[in-house]
Amino acid sequence: MLKKKISLFLCLLFFSFSFPVFVWADVQPQVSAKSAVLMNADNGQVLYAKNEDDKRPMASTTKIMTALITLETAAVDNKIVTITDSMVRVEGSSMGLKPGNKLSLKSLAEGMLVVSGNDAANSAAIAIGGSLDAFAELMNKRAQQLGMKDTHFVTPSGLDNSEHYTTASDLAKLAMAAMQNTDFAAIASQKAVTVQYVNPVQTIRFTNHNKLLSMYEGCIGVKTGFTKKSGRCLVSSAERDGVCLVAVTLDAPDDWNDHQKMLNYGFAQLSSYPVDDSSFTVQIPVVGGSSNQVMVKGSAGKEIVVTADEIPNIKRTVELPSFFYAPVQEGQTLGVVRYTLNGKTLATTDLIADGQVPRAEIHKNMFQIFWDWVKDLFL
Repeated sequence: MLKKKISLFLCLLFFSFSFPVFVWADVQPQVSAKSAVLMNADNGQVLYAKNEDDKRPMASTTKIMTALITLETAAVDNKIVTITDSMVRVEGSSMGLKPGNKLSLKSLAEGMLVVSGNDAANSAAIAIGGSLDAFAELMNKRAQQLGMKDTHFVTPSGLDNSEHYTTASDLAKLAMAAMQNTDFAAIASQKAVTVQYVNPVQTIRFTNHNKLLSMYEGCIGVKTGFTKKSGRCLVSSAERDGVCLVAVTLDAPDDWNDHQKMLNYGFAQLSSYPVDDSSFTVQIPVVGGSSNQVMVKGSAGKEIVVTADEIPNIKRTVELPSFFYAPVQEGQTLGVVRYTLNGKTLATTDLIADGQVPRAEIHKNMFQIFWDWVKDLFL
């Protein structure tokens, strides 16, 4: 009898601890943030939102835009910047720049993304725009290009200003665009960087302020921020099993935990759907060729990321003409396989010619060509 009671107790204990873990994926996270959003980085699909369109100060997450413009400029001309007194005359976090220091634009981007240097942000802004105001115009122009309709930049560093604001949604759009830049993504994902100075010739190692890089498996960025007015701000991105997410919180006292909850929720909702038509083959008639048909083969594509309930609604359509006119070149794209969800194209794979079909010899009369084609088609 005692053994039965113990067994029953252990079963109840097991289920009491197991049940919350089982339902966790289906329960939206409760976060401390005043504003928050979680997006599928592949297509911008919103997976979780809380006051995502409220305008709020963004603190040093501003430097995502500053660094993006800096790295886009550096890709064309990674010029060496000579630091001036006006560049470093700024309060707040710093990478320790001094007048007379010389370093590249890319090194300044490292300083602003990893150690959140306001001096690095100001230096890059003045070097690129000529002044802080002119650089702010570049920032706002880029924001418009990215569809950030509720954002306005005043400073490159993110220091408080009543006209300097964004929304969680806009900041997520910016983060997704920035992470498409390979240089930006490489820097933002590093737990530490070694910055190379040209004058004096030295290297300094800085540790990334983004603790999620160490705390959360699969974290690949992005940027922290804090002022007394903005509260704790955080933009993160994480990738697992082909699924990439972007999370944003503004004014979040418990931001590290907020992001782990949001990312866990997002990964539980999404899965990768394979797009592979490499085994697909079909013979298609050819008119006017040395051969009357050509083999068409499929190809593999990139995986798409969708929610579990969307998978049954994905439609696969083969788009291929009923015949072709010669000549047909080997490897020529002849059609596509299209994957759609609710009328929106998610992915396509190419259908290509697996061989060539030259035009028929000139002495072969048109009747013979037509008759050969009809025979292959109907006989």
